[in-house]
Amino acid sequence: MTHKTRGIVLRTIKYGDTSLVATIFTSRLGVQTYLVSGVRTEKRSGSKAIMLQPGAILDMEVYHHPQKSMQRIKEYSWGYLYEHTFNDVIKHSISLYMLELMYKTLKQPEENADLFDFCEDSLMQLDQAGPAVTANFTLYFSLHLAHFFGLRIQDDTTTGNEQTTLYLDLLNGHFTYEQPEHPHVMEGEMARLTAELLKVMQPSELEEIKLNRNIRRQLLQKYQEFYTLHIPEFGQMKTLRILQEVLD
Repeated sequence: MTHKTRGIVLRTIKYGDTSLVATIFTSRLGVQTYLVSGVRTEKRSGSKAIMLQPGAILDMEVYHHPQKSMQRIKEYSWGYLYEHTFNDVIKHSISLYMLELMYKTLKQPEENADLFDFCEDSLMQLDQAGPAVTANFTLYFSLHLAHFFGLRIQDDTTTGNEQTTLYLDLLNGHFTYEQPEHPHVMEGEMARLTAELLKVMQPSELEEIKLNRNIRRQLLQKYQEFYTLHIPEFGQMKTLRILQEVLD
């Protein structure tokens, strides 16, 4: 049986002398693994193989057998042509971070159209974003992706003022004015900035949030801690170190 679906290439590995195994997040079938034969031959390396690089957004027709762990692709073509991401060092690094975060959190092969639309739209928005939006994009994506896994951070703060210390309890996923008894906490300015970022509904709004390099680094480290606490076997983000070097 074949299905037509959109897909985001999360990662690829070489298989044999001429083939690739691609992990693709699809709009209809969730995360699937595809064996793409002969794509690395000399004659085809300049066309089809480039469409399977991580981050590529594809229109696909795929074969699907629920009992098989590896599927095959019948046809695929560009679903979206990036203008900047593949050629811009900063945007490419951010996209690789986003893809790794997707790969580590997307465990189930079921359809999730809303999650797919968010991920696809985020990659396209990053491609078109200006420098100020781009600088904060990883923070926005990290926080809002978590919502789709039931990890929405709750704001329980009904009292307090600018002089009251705000805490973000990463273990229990909520803001509070009482200091938690465990070490998985963000406090003060870092907690307030996170609350501000959570209110951003469209990436264009990120332009209004002014952060420096050091604060972005600290926030990303804490957001990784949040995922580690709530996603089994999350581990360490390999792209985080590279990303922290290129972000201003």
